[in-house]
Amino acid sequence: MTCQSLTRFARTSFVALATVCALGGTALLAGCGPTPPSFSNLDITGNTQFGHDFSLPDTSGTMRSLADYKGKVVVMMFGYTHCPDVCPTTLAELAQALQQLGPDAAKRVQVLFVTVDPERDTPQILSQYVSAFNPTFVALRPDDAQLKQVAKDFRVYYAKVPGTTPDNYTMDHTAASYVFDTTGKLRLFARDGQGATPWVHDLKLLLD
Repeated sequence: MTCQSLTRFARTSFVALATVCALGGTALLAGCGPTPPSFSNLDITGNTQFGHDFSLPDTSGTMRSLADYKGKVVVMMFGYTHCPDVCPTTLAELAQALQQLGPDAAKRVQVLFVTVDPERDTPQILSQYVSAFNPTFVALRPDDAQLKQVAKDFRVYYAKVPGTTPDNYTMDHTAASYVFDTTGKLRLFARDGQGATPWVHDLKLLLD
């Protein structure tokens, strides 16, 4: 990771985490009741400041929402195919996590990759990109209006950073993923680039 990309990663990660903290942090409920699961990632169960669903087209143009993945744990991450470090690292870690979970459990997890760069990320490029990490991964390609809406709903930051040529730009974006349980309830805010172990731990808890 270059110094420049590290700085951007730190900034976008900080923005994302600061957003969650500003909204009251986790949604843990105090008092009598069952002890909540001990997740490795940030538990935002019950936090109403985030979106509870989405409706975005996949690379074939079919609209997708949480209802399409009923009974599965859904990991929704934002990124783009030209990302030099964080995005491919997180996708590789998720692929490793599914391998470690085993085939039966892995079938009950769906990874969704939402591009923040629909200008360059064509359906073909997106499809090939995510399937290179795992053939079950699904890419979602919103148009500009849909991207603005889902980013607003989930408090995702993204911005184009000009490069040396008009086509040679990068995208700053929130370096985090959102995890929904098998009932479609938003449960976790997960840092990107954290390694496979926390993913395996938390996915097991949600699958159980």
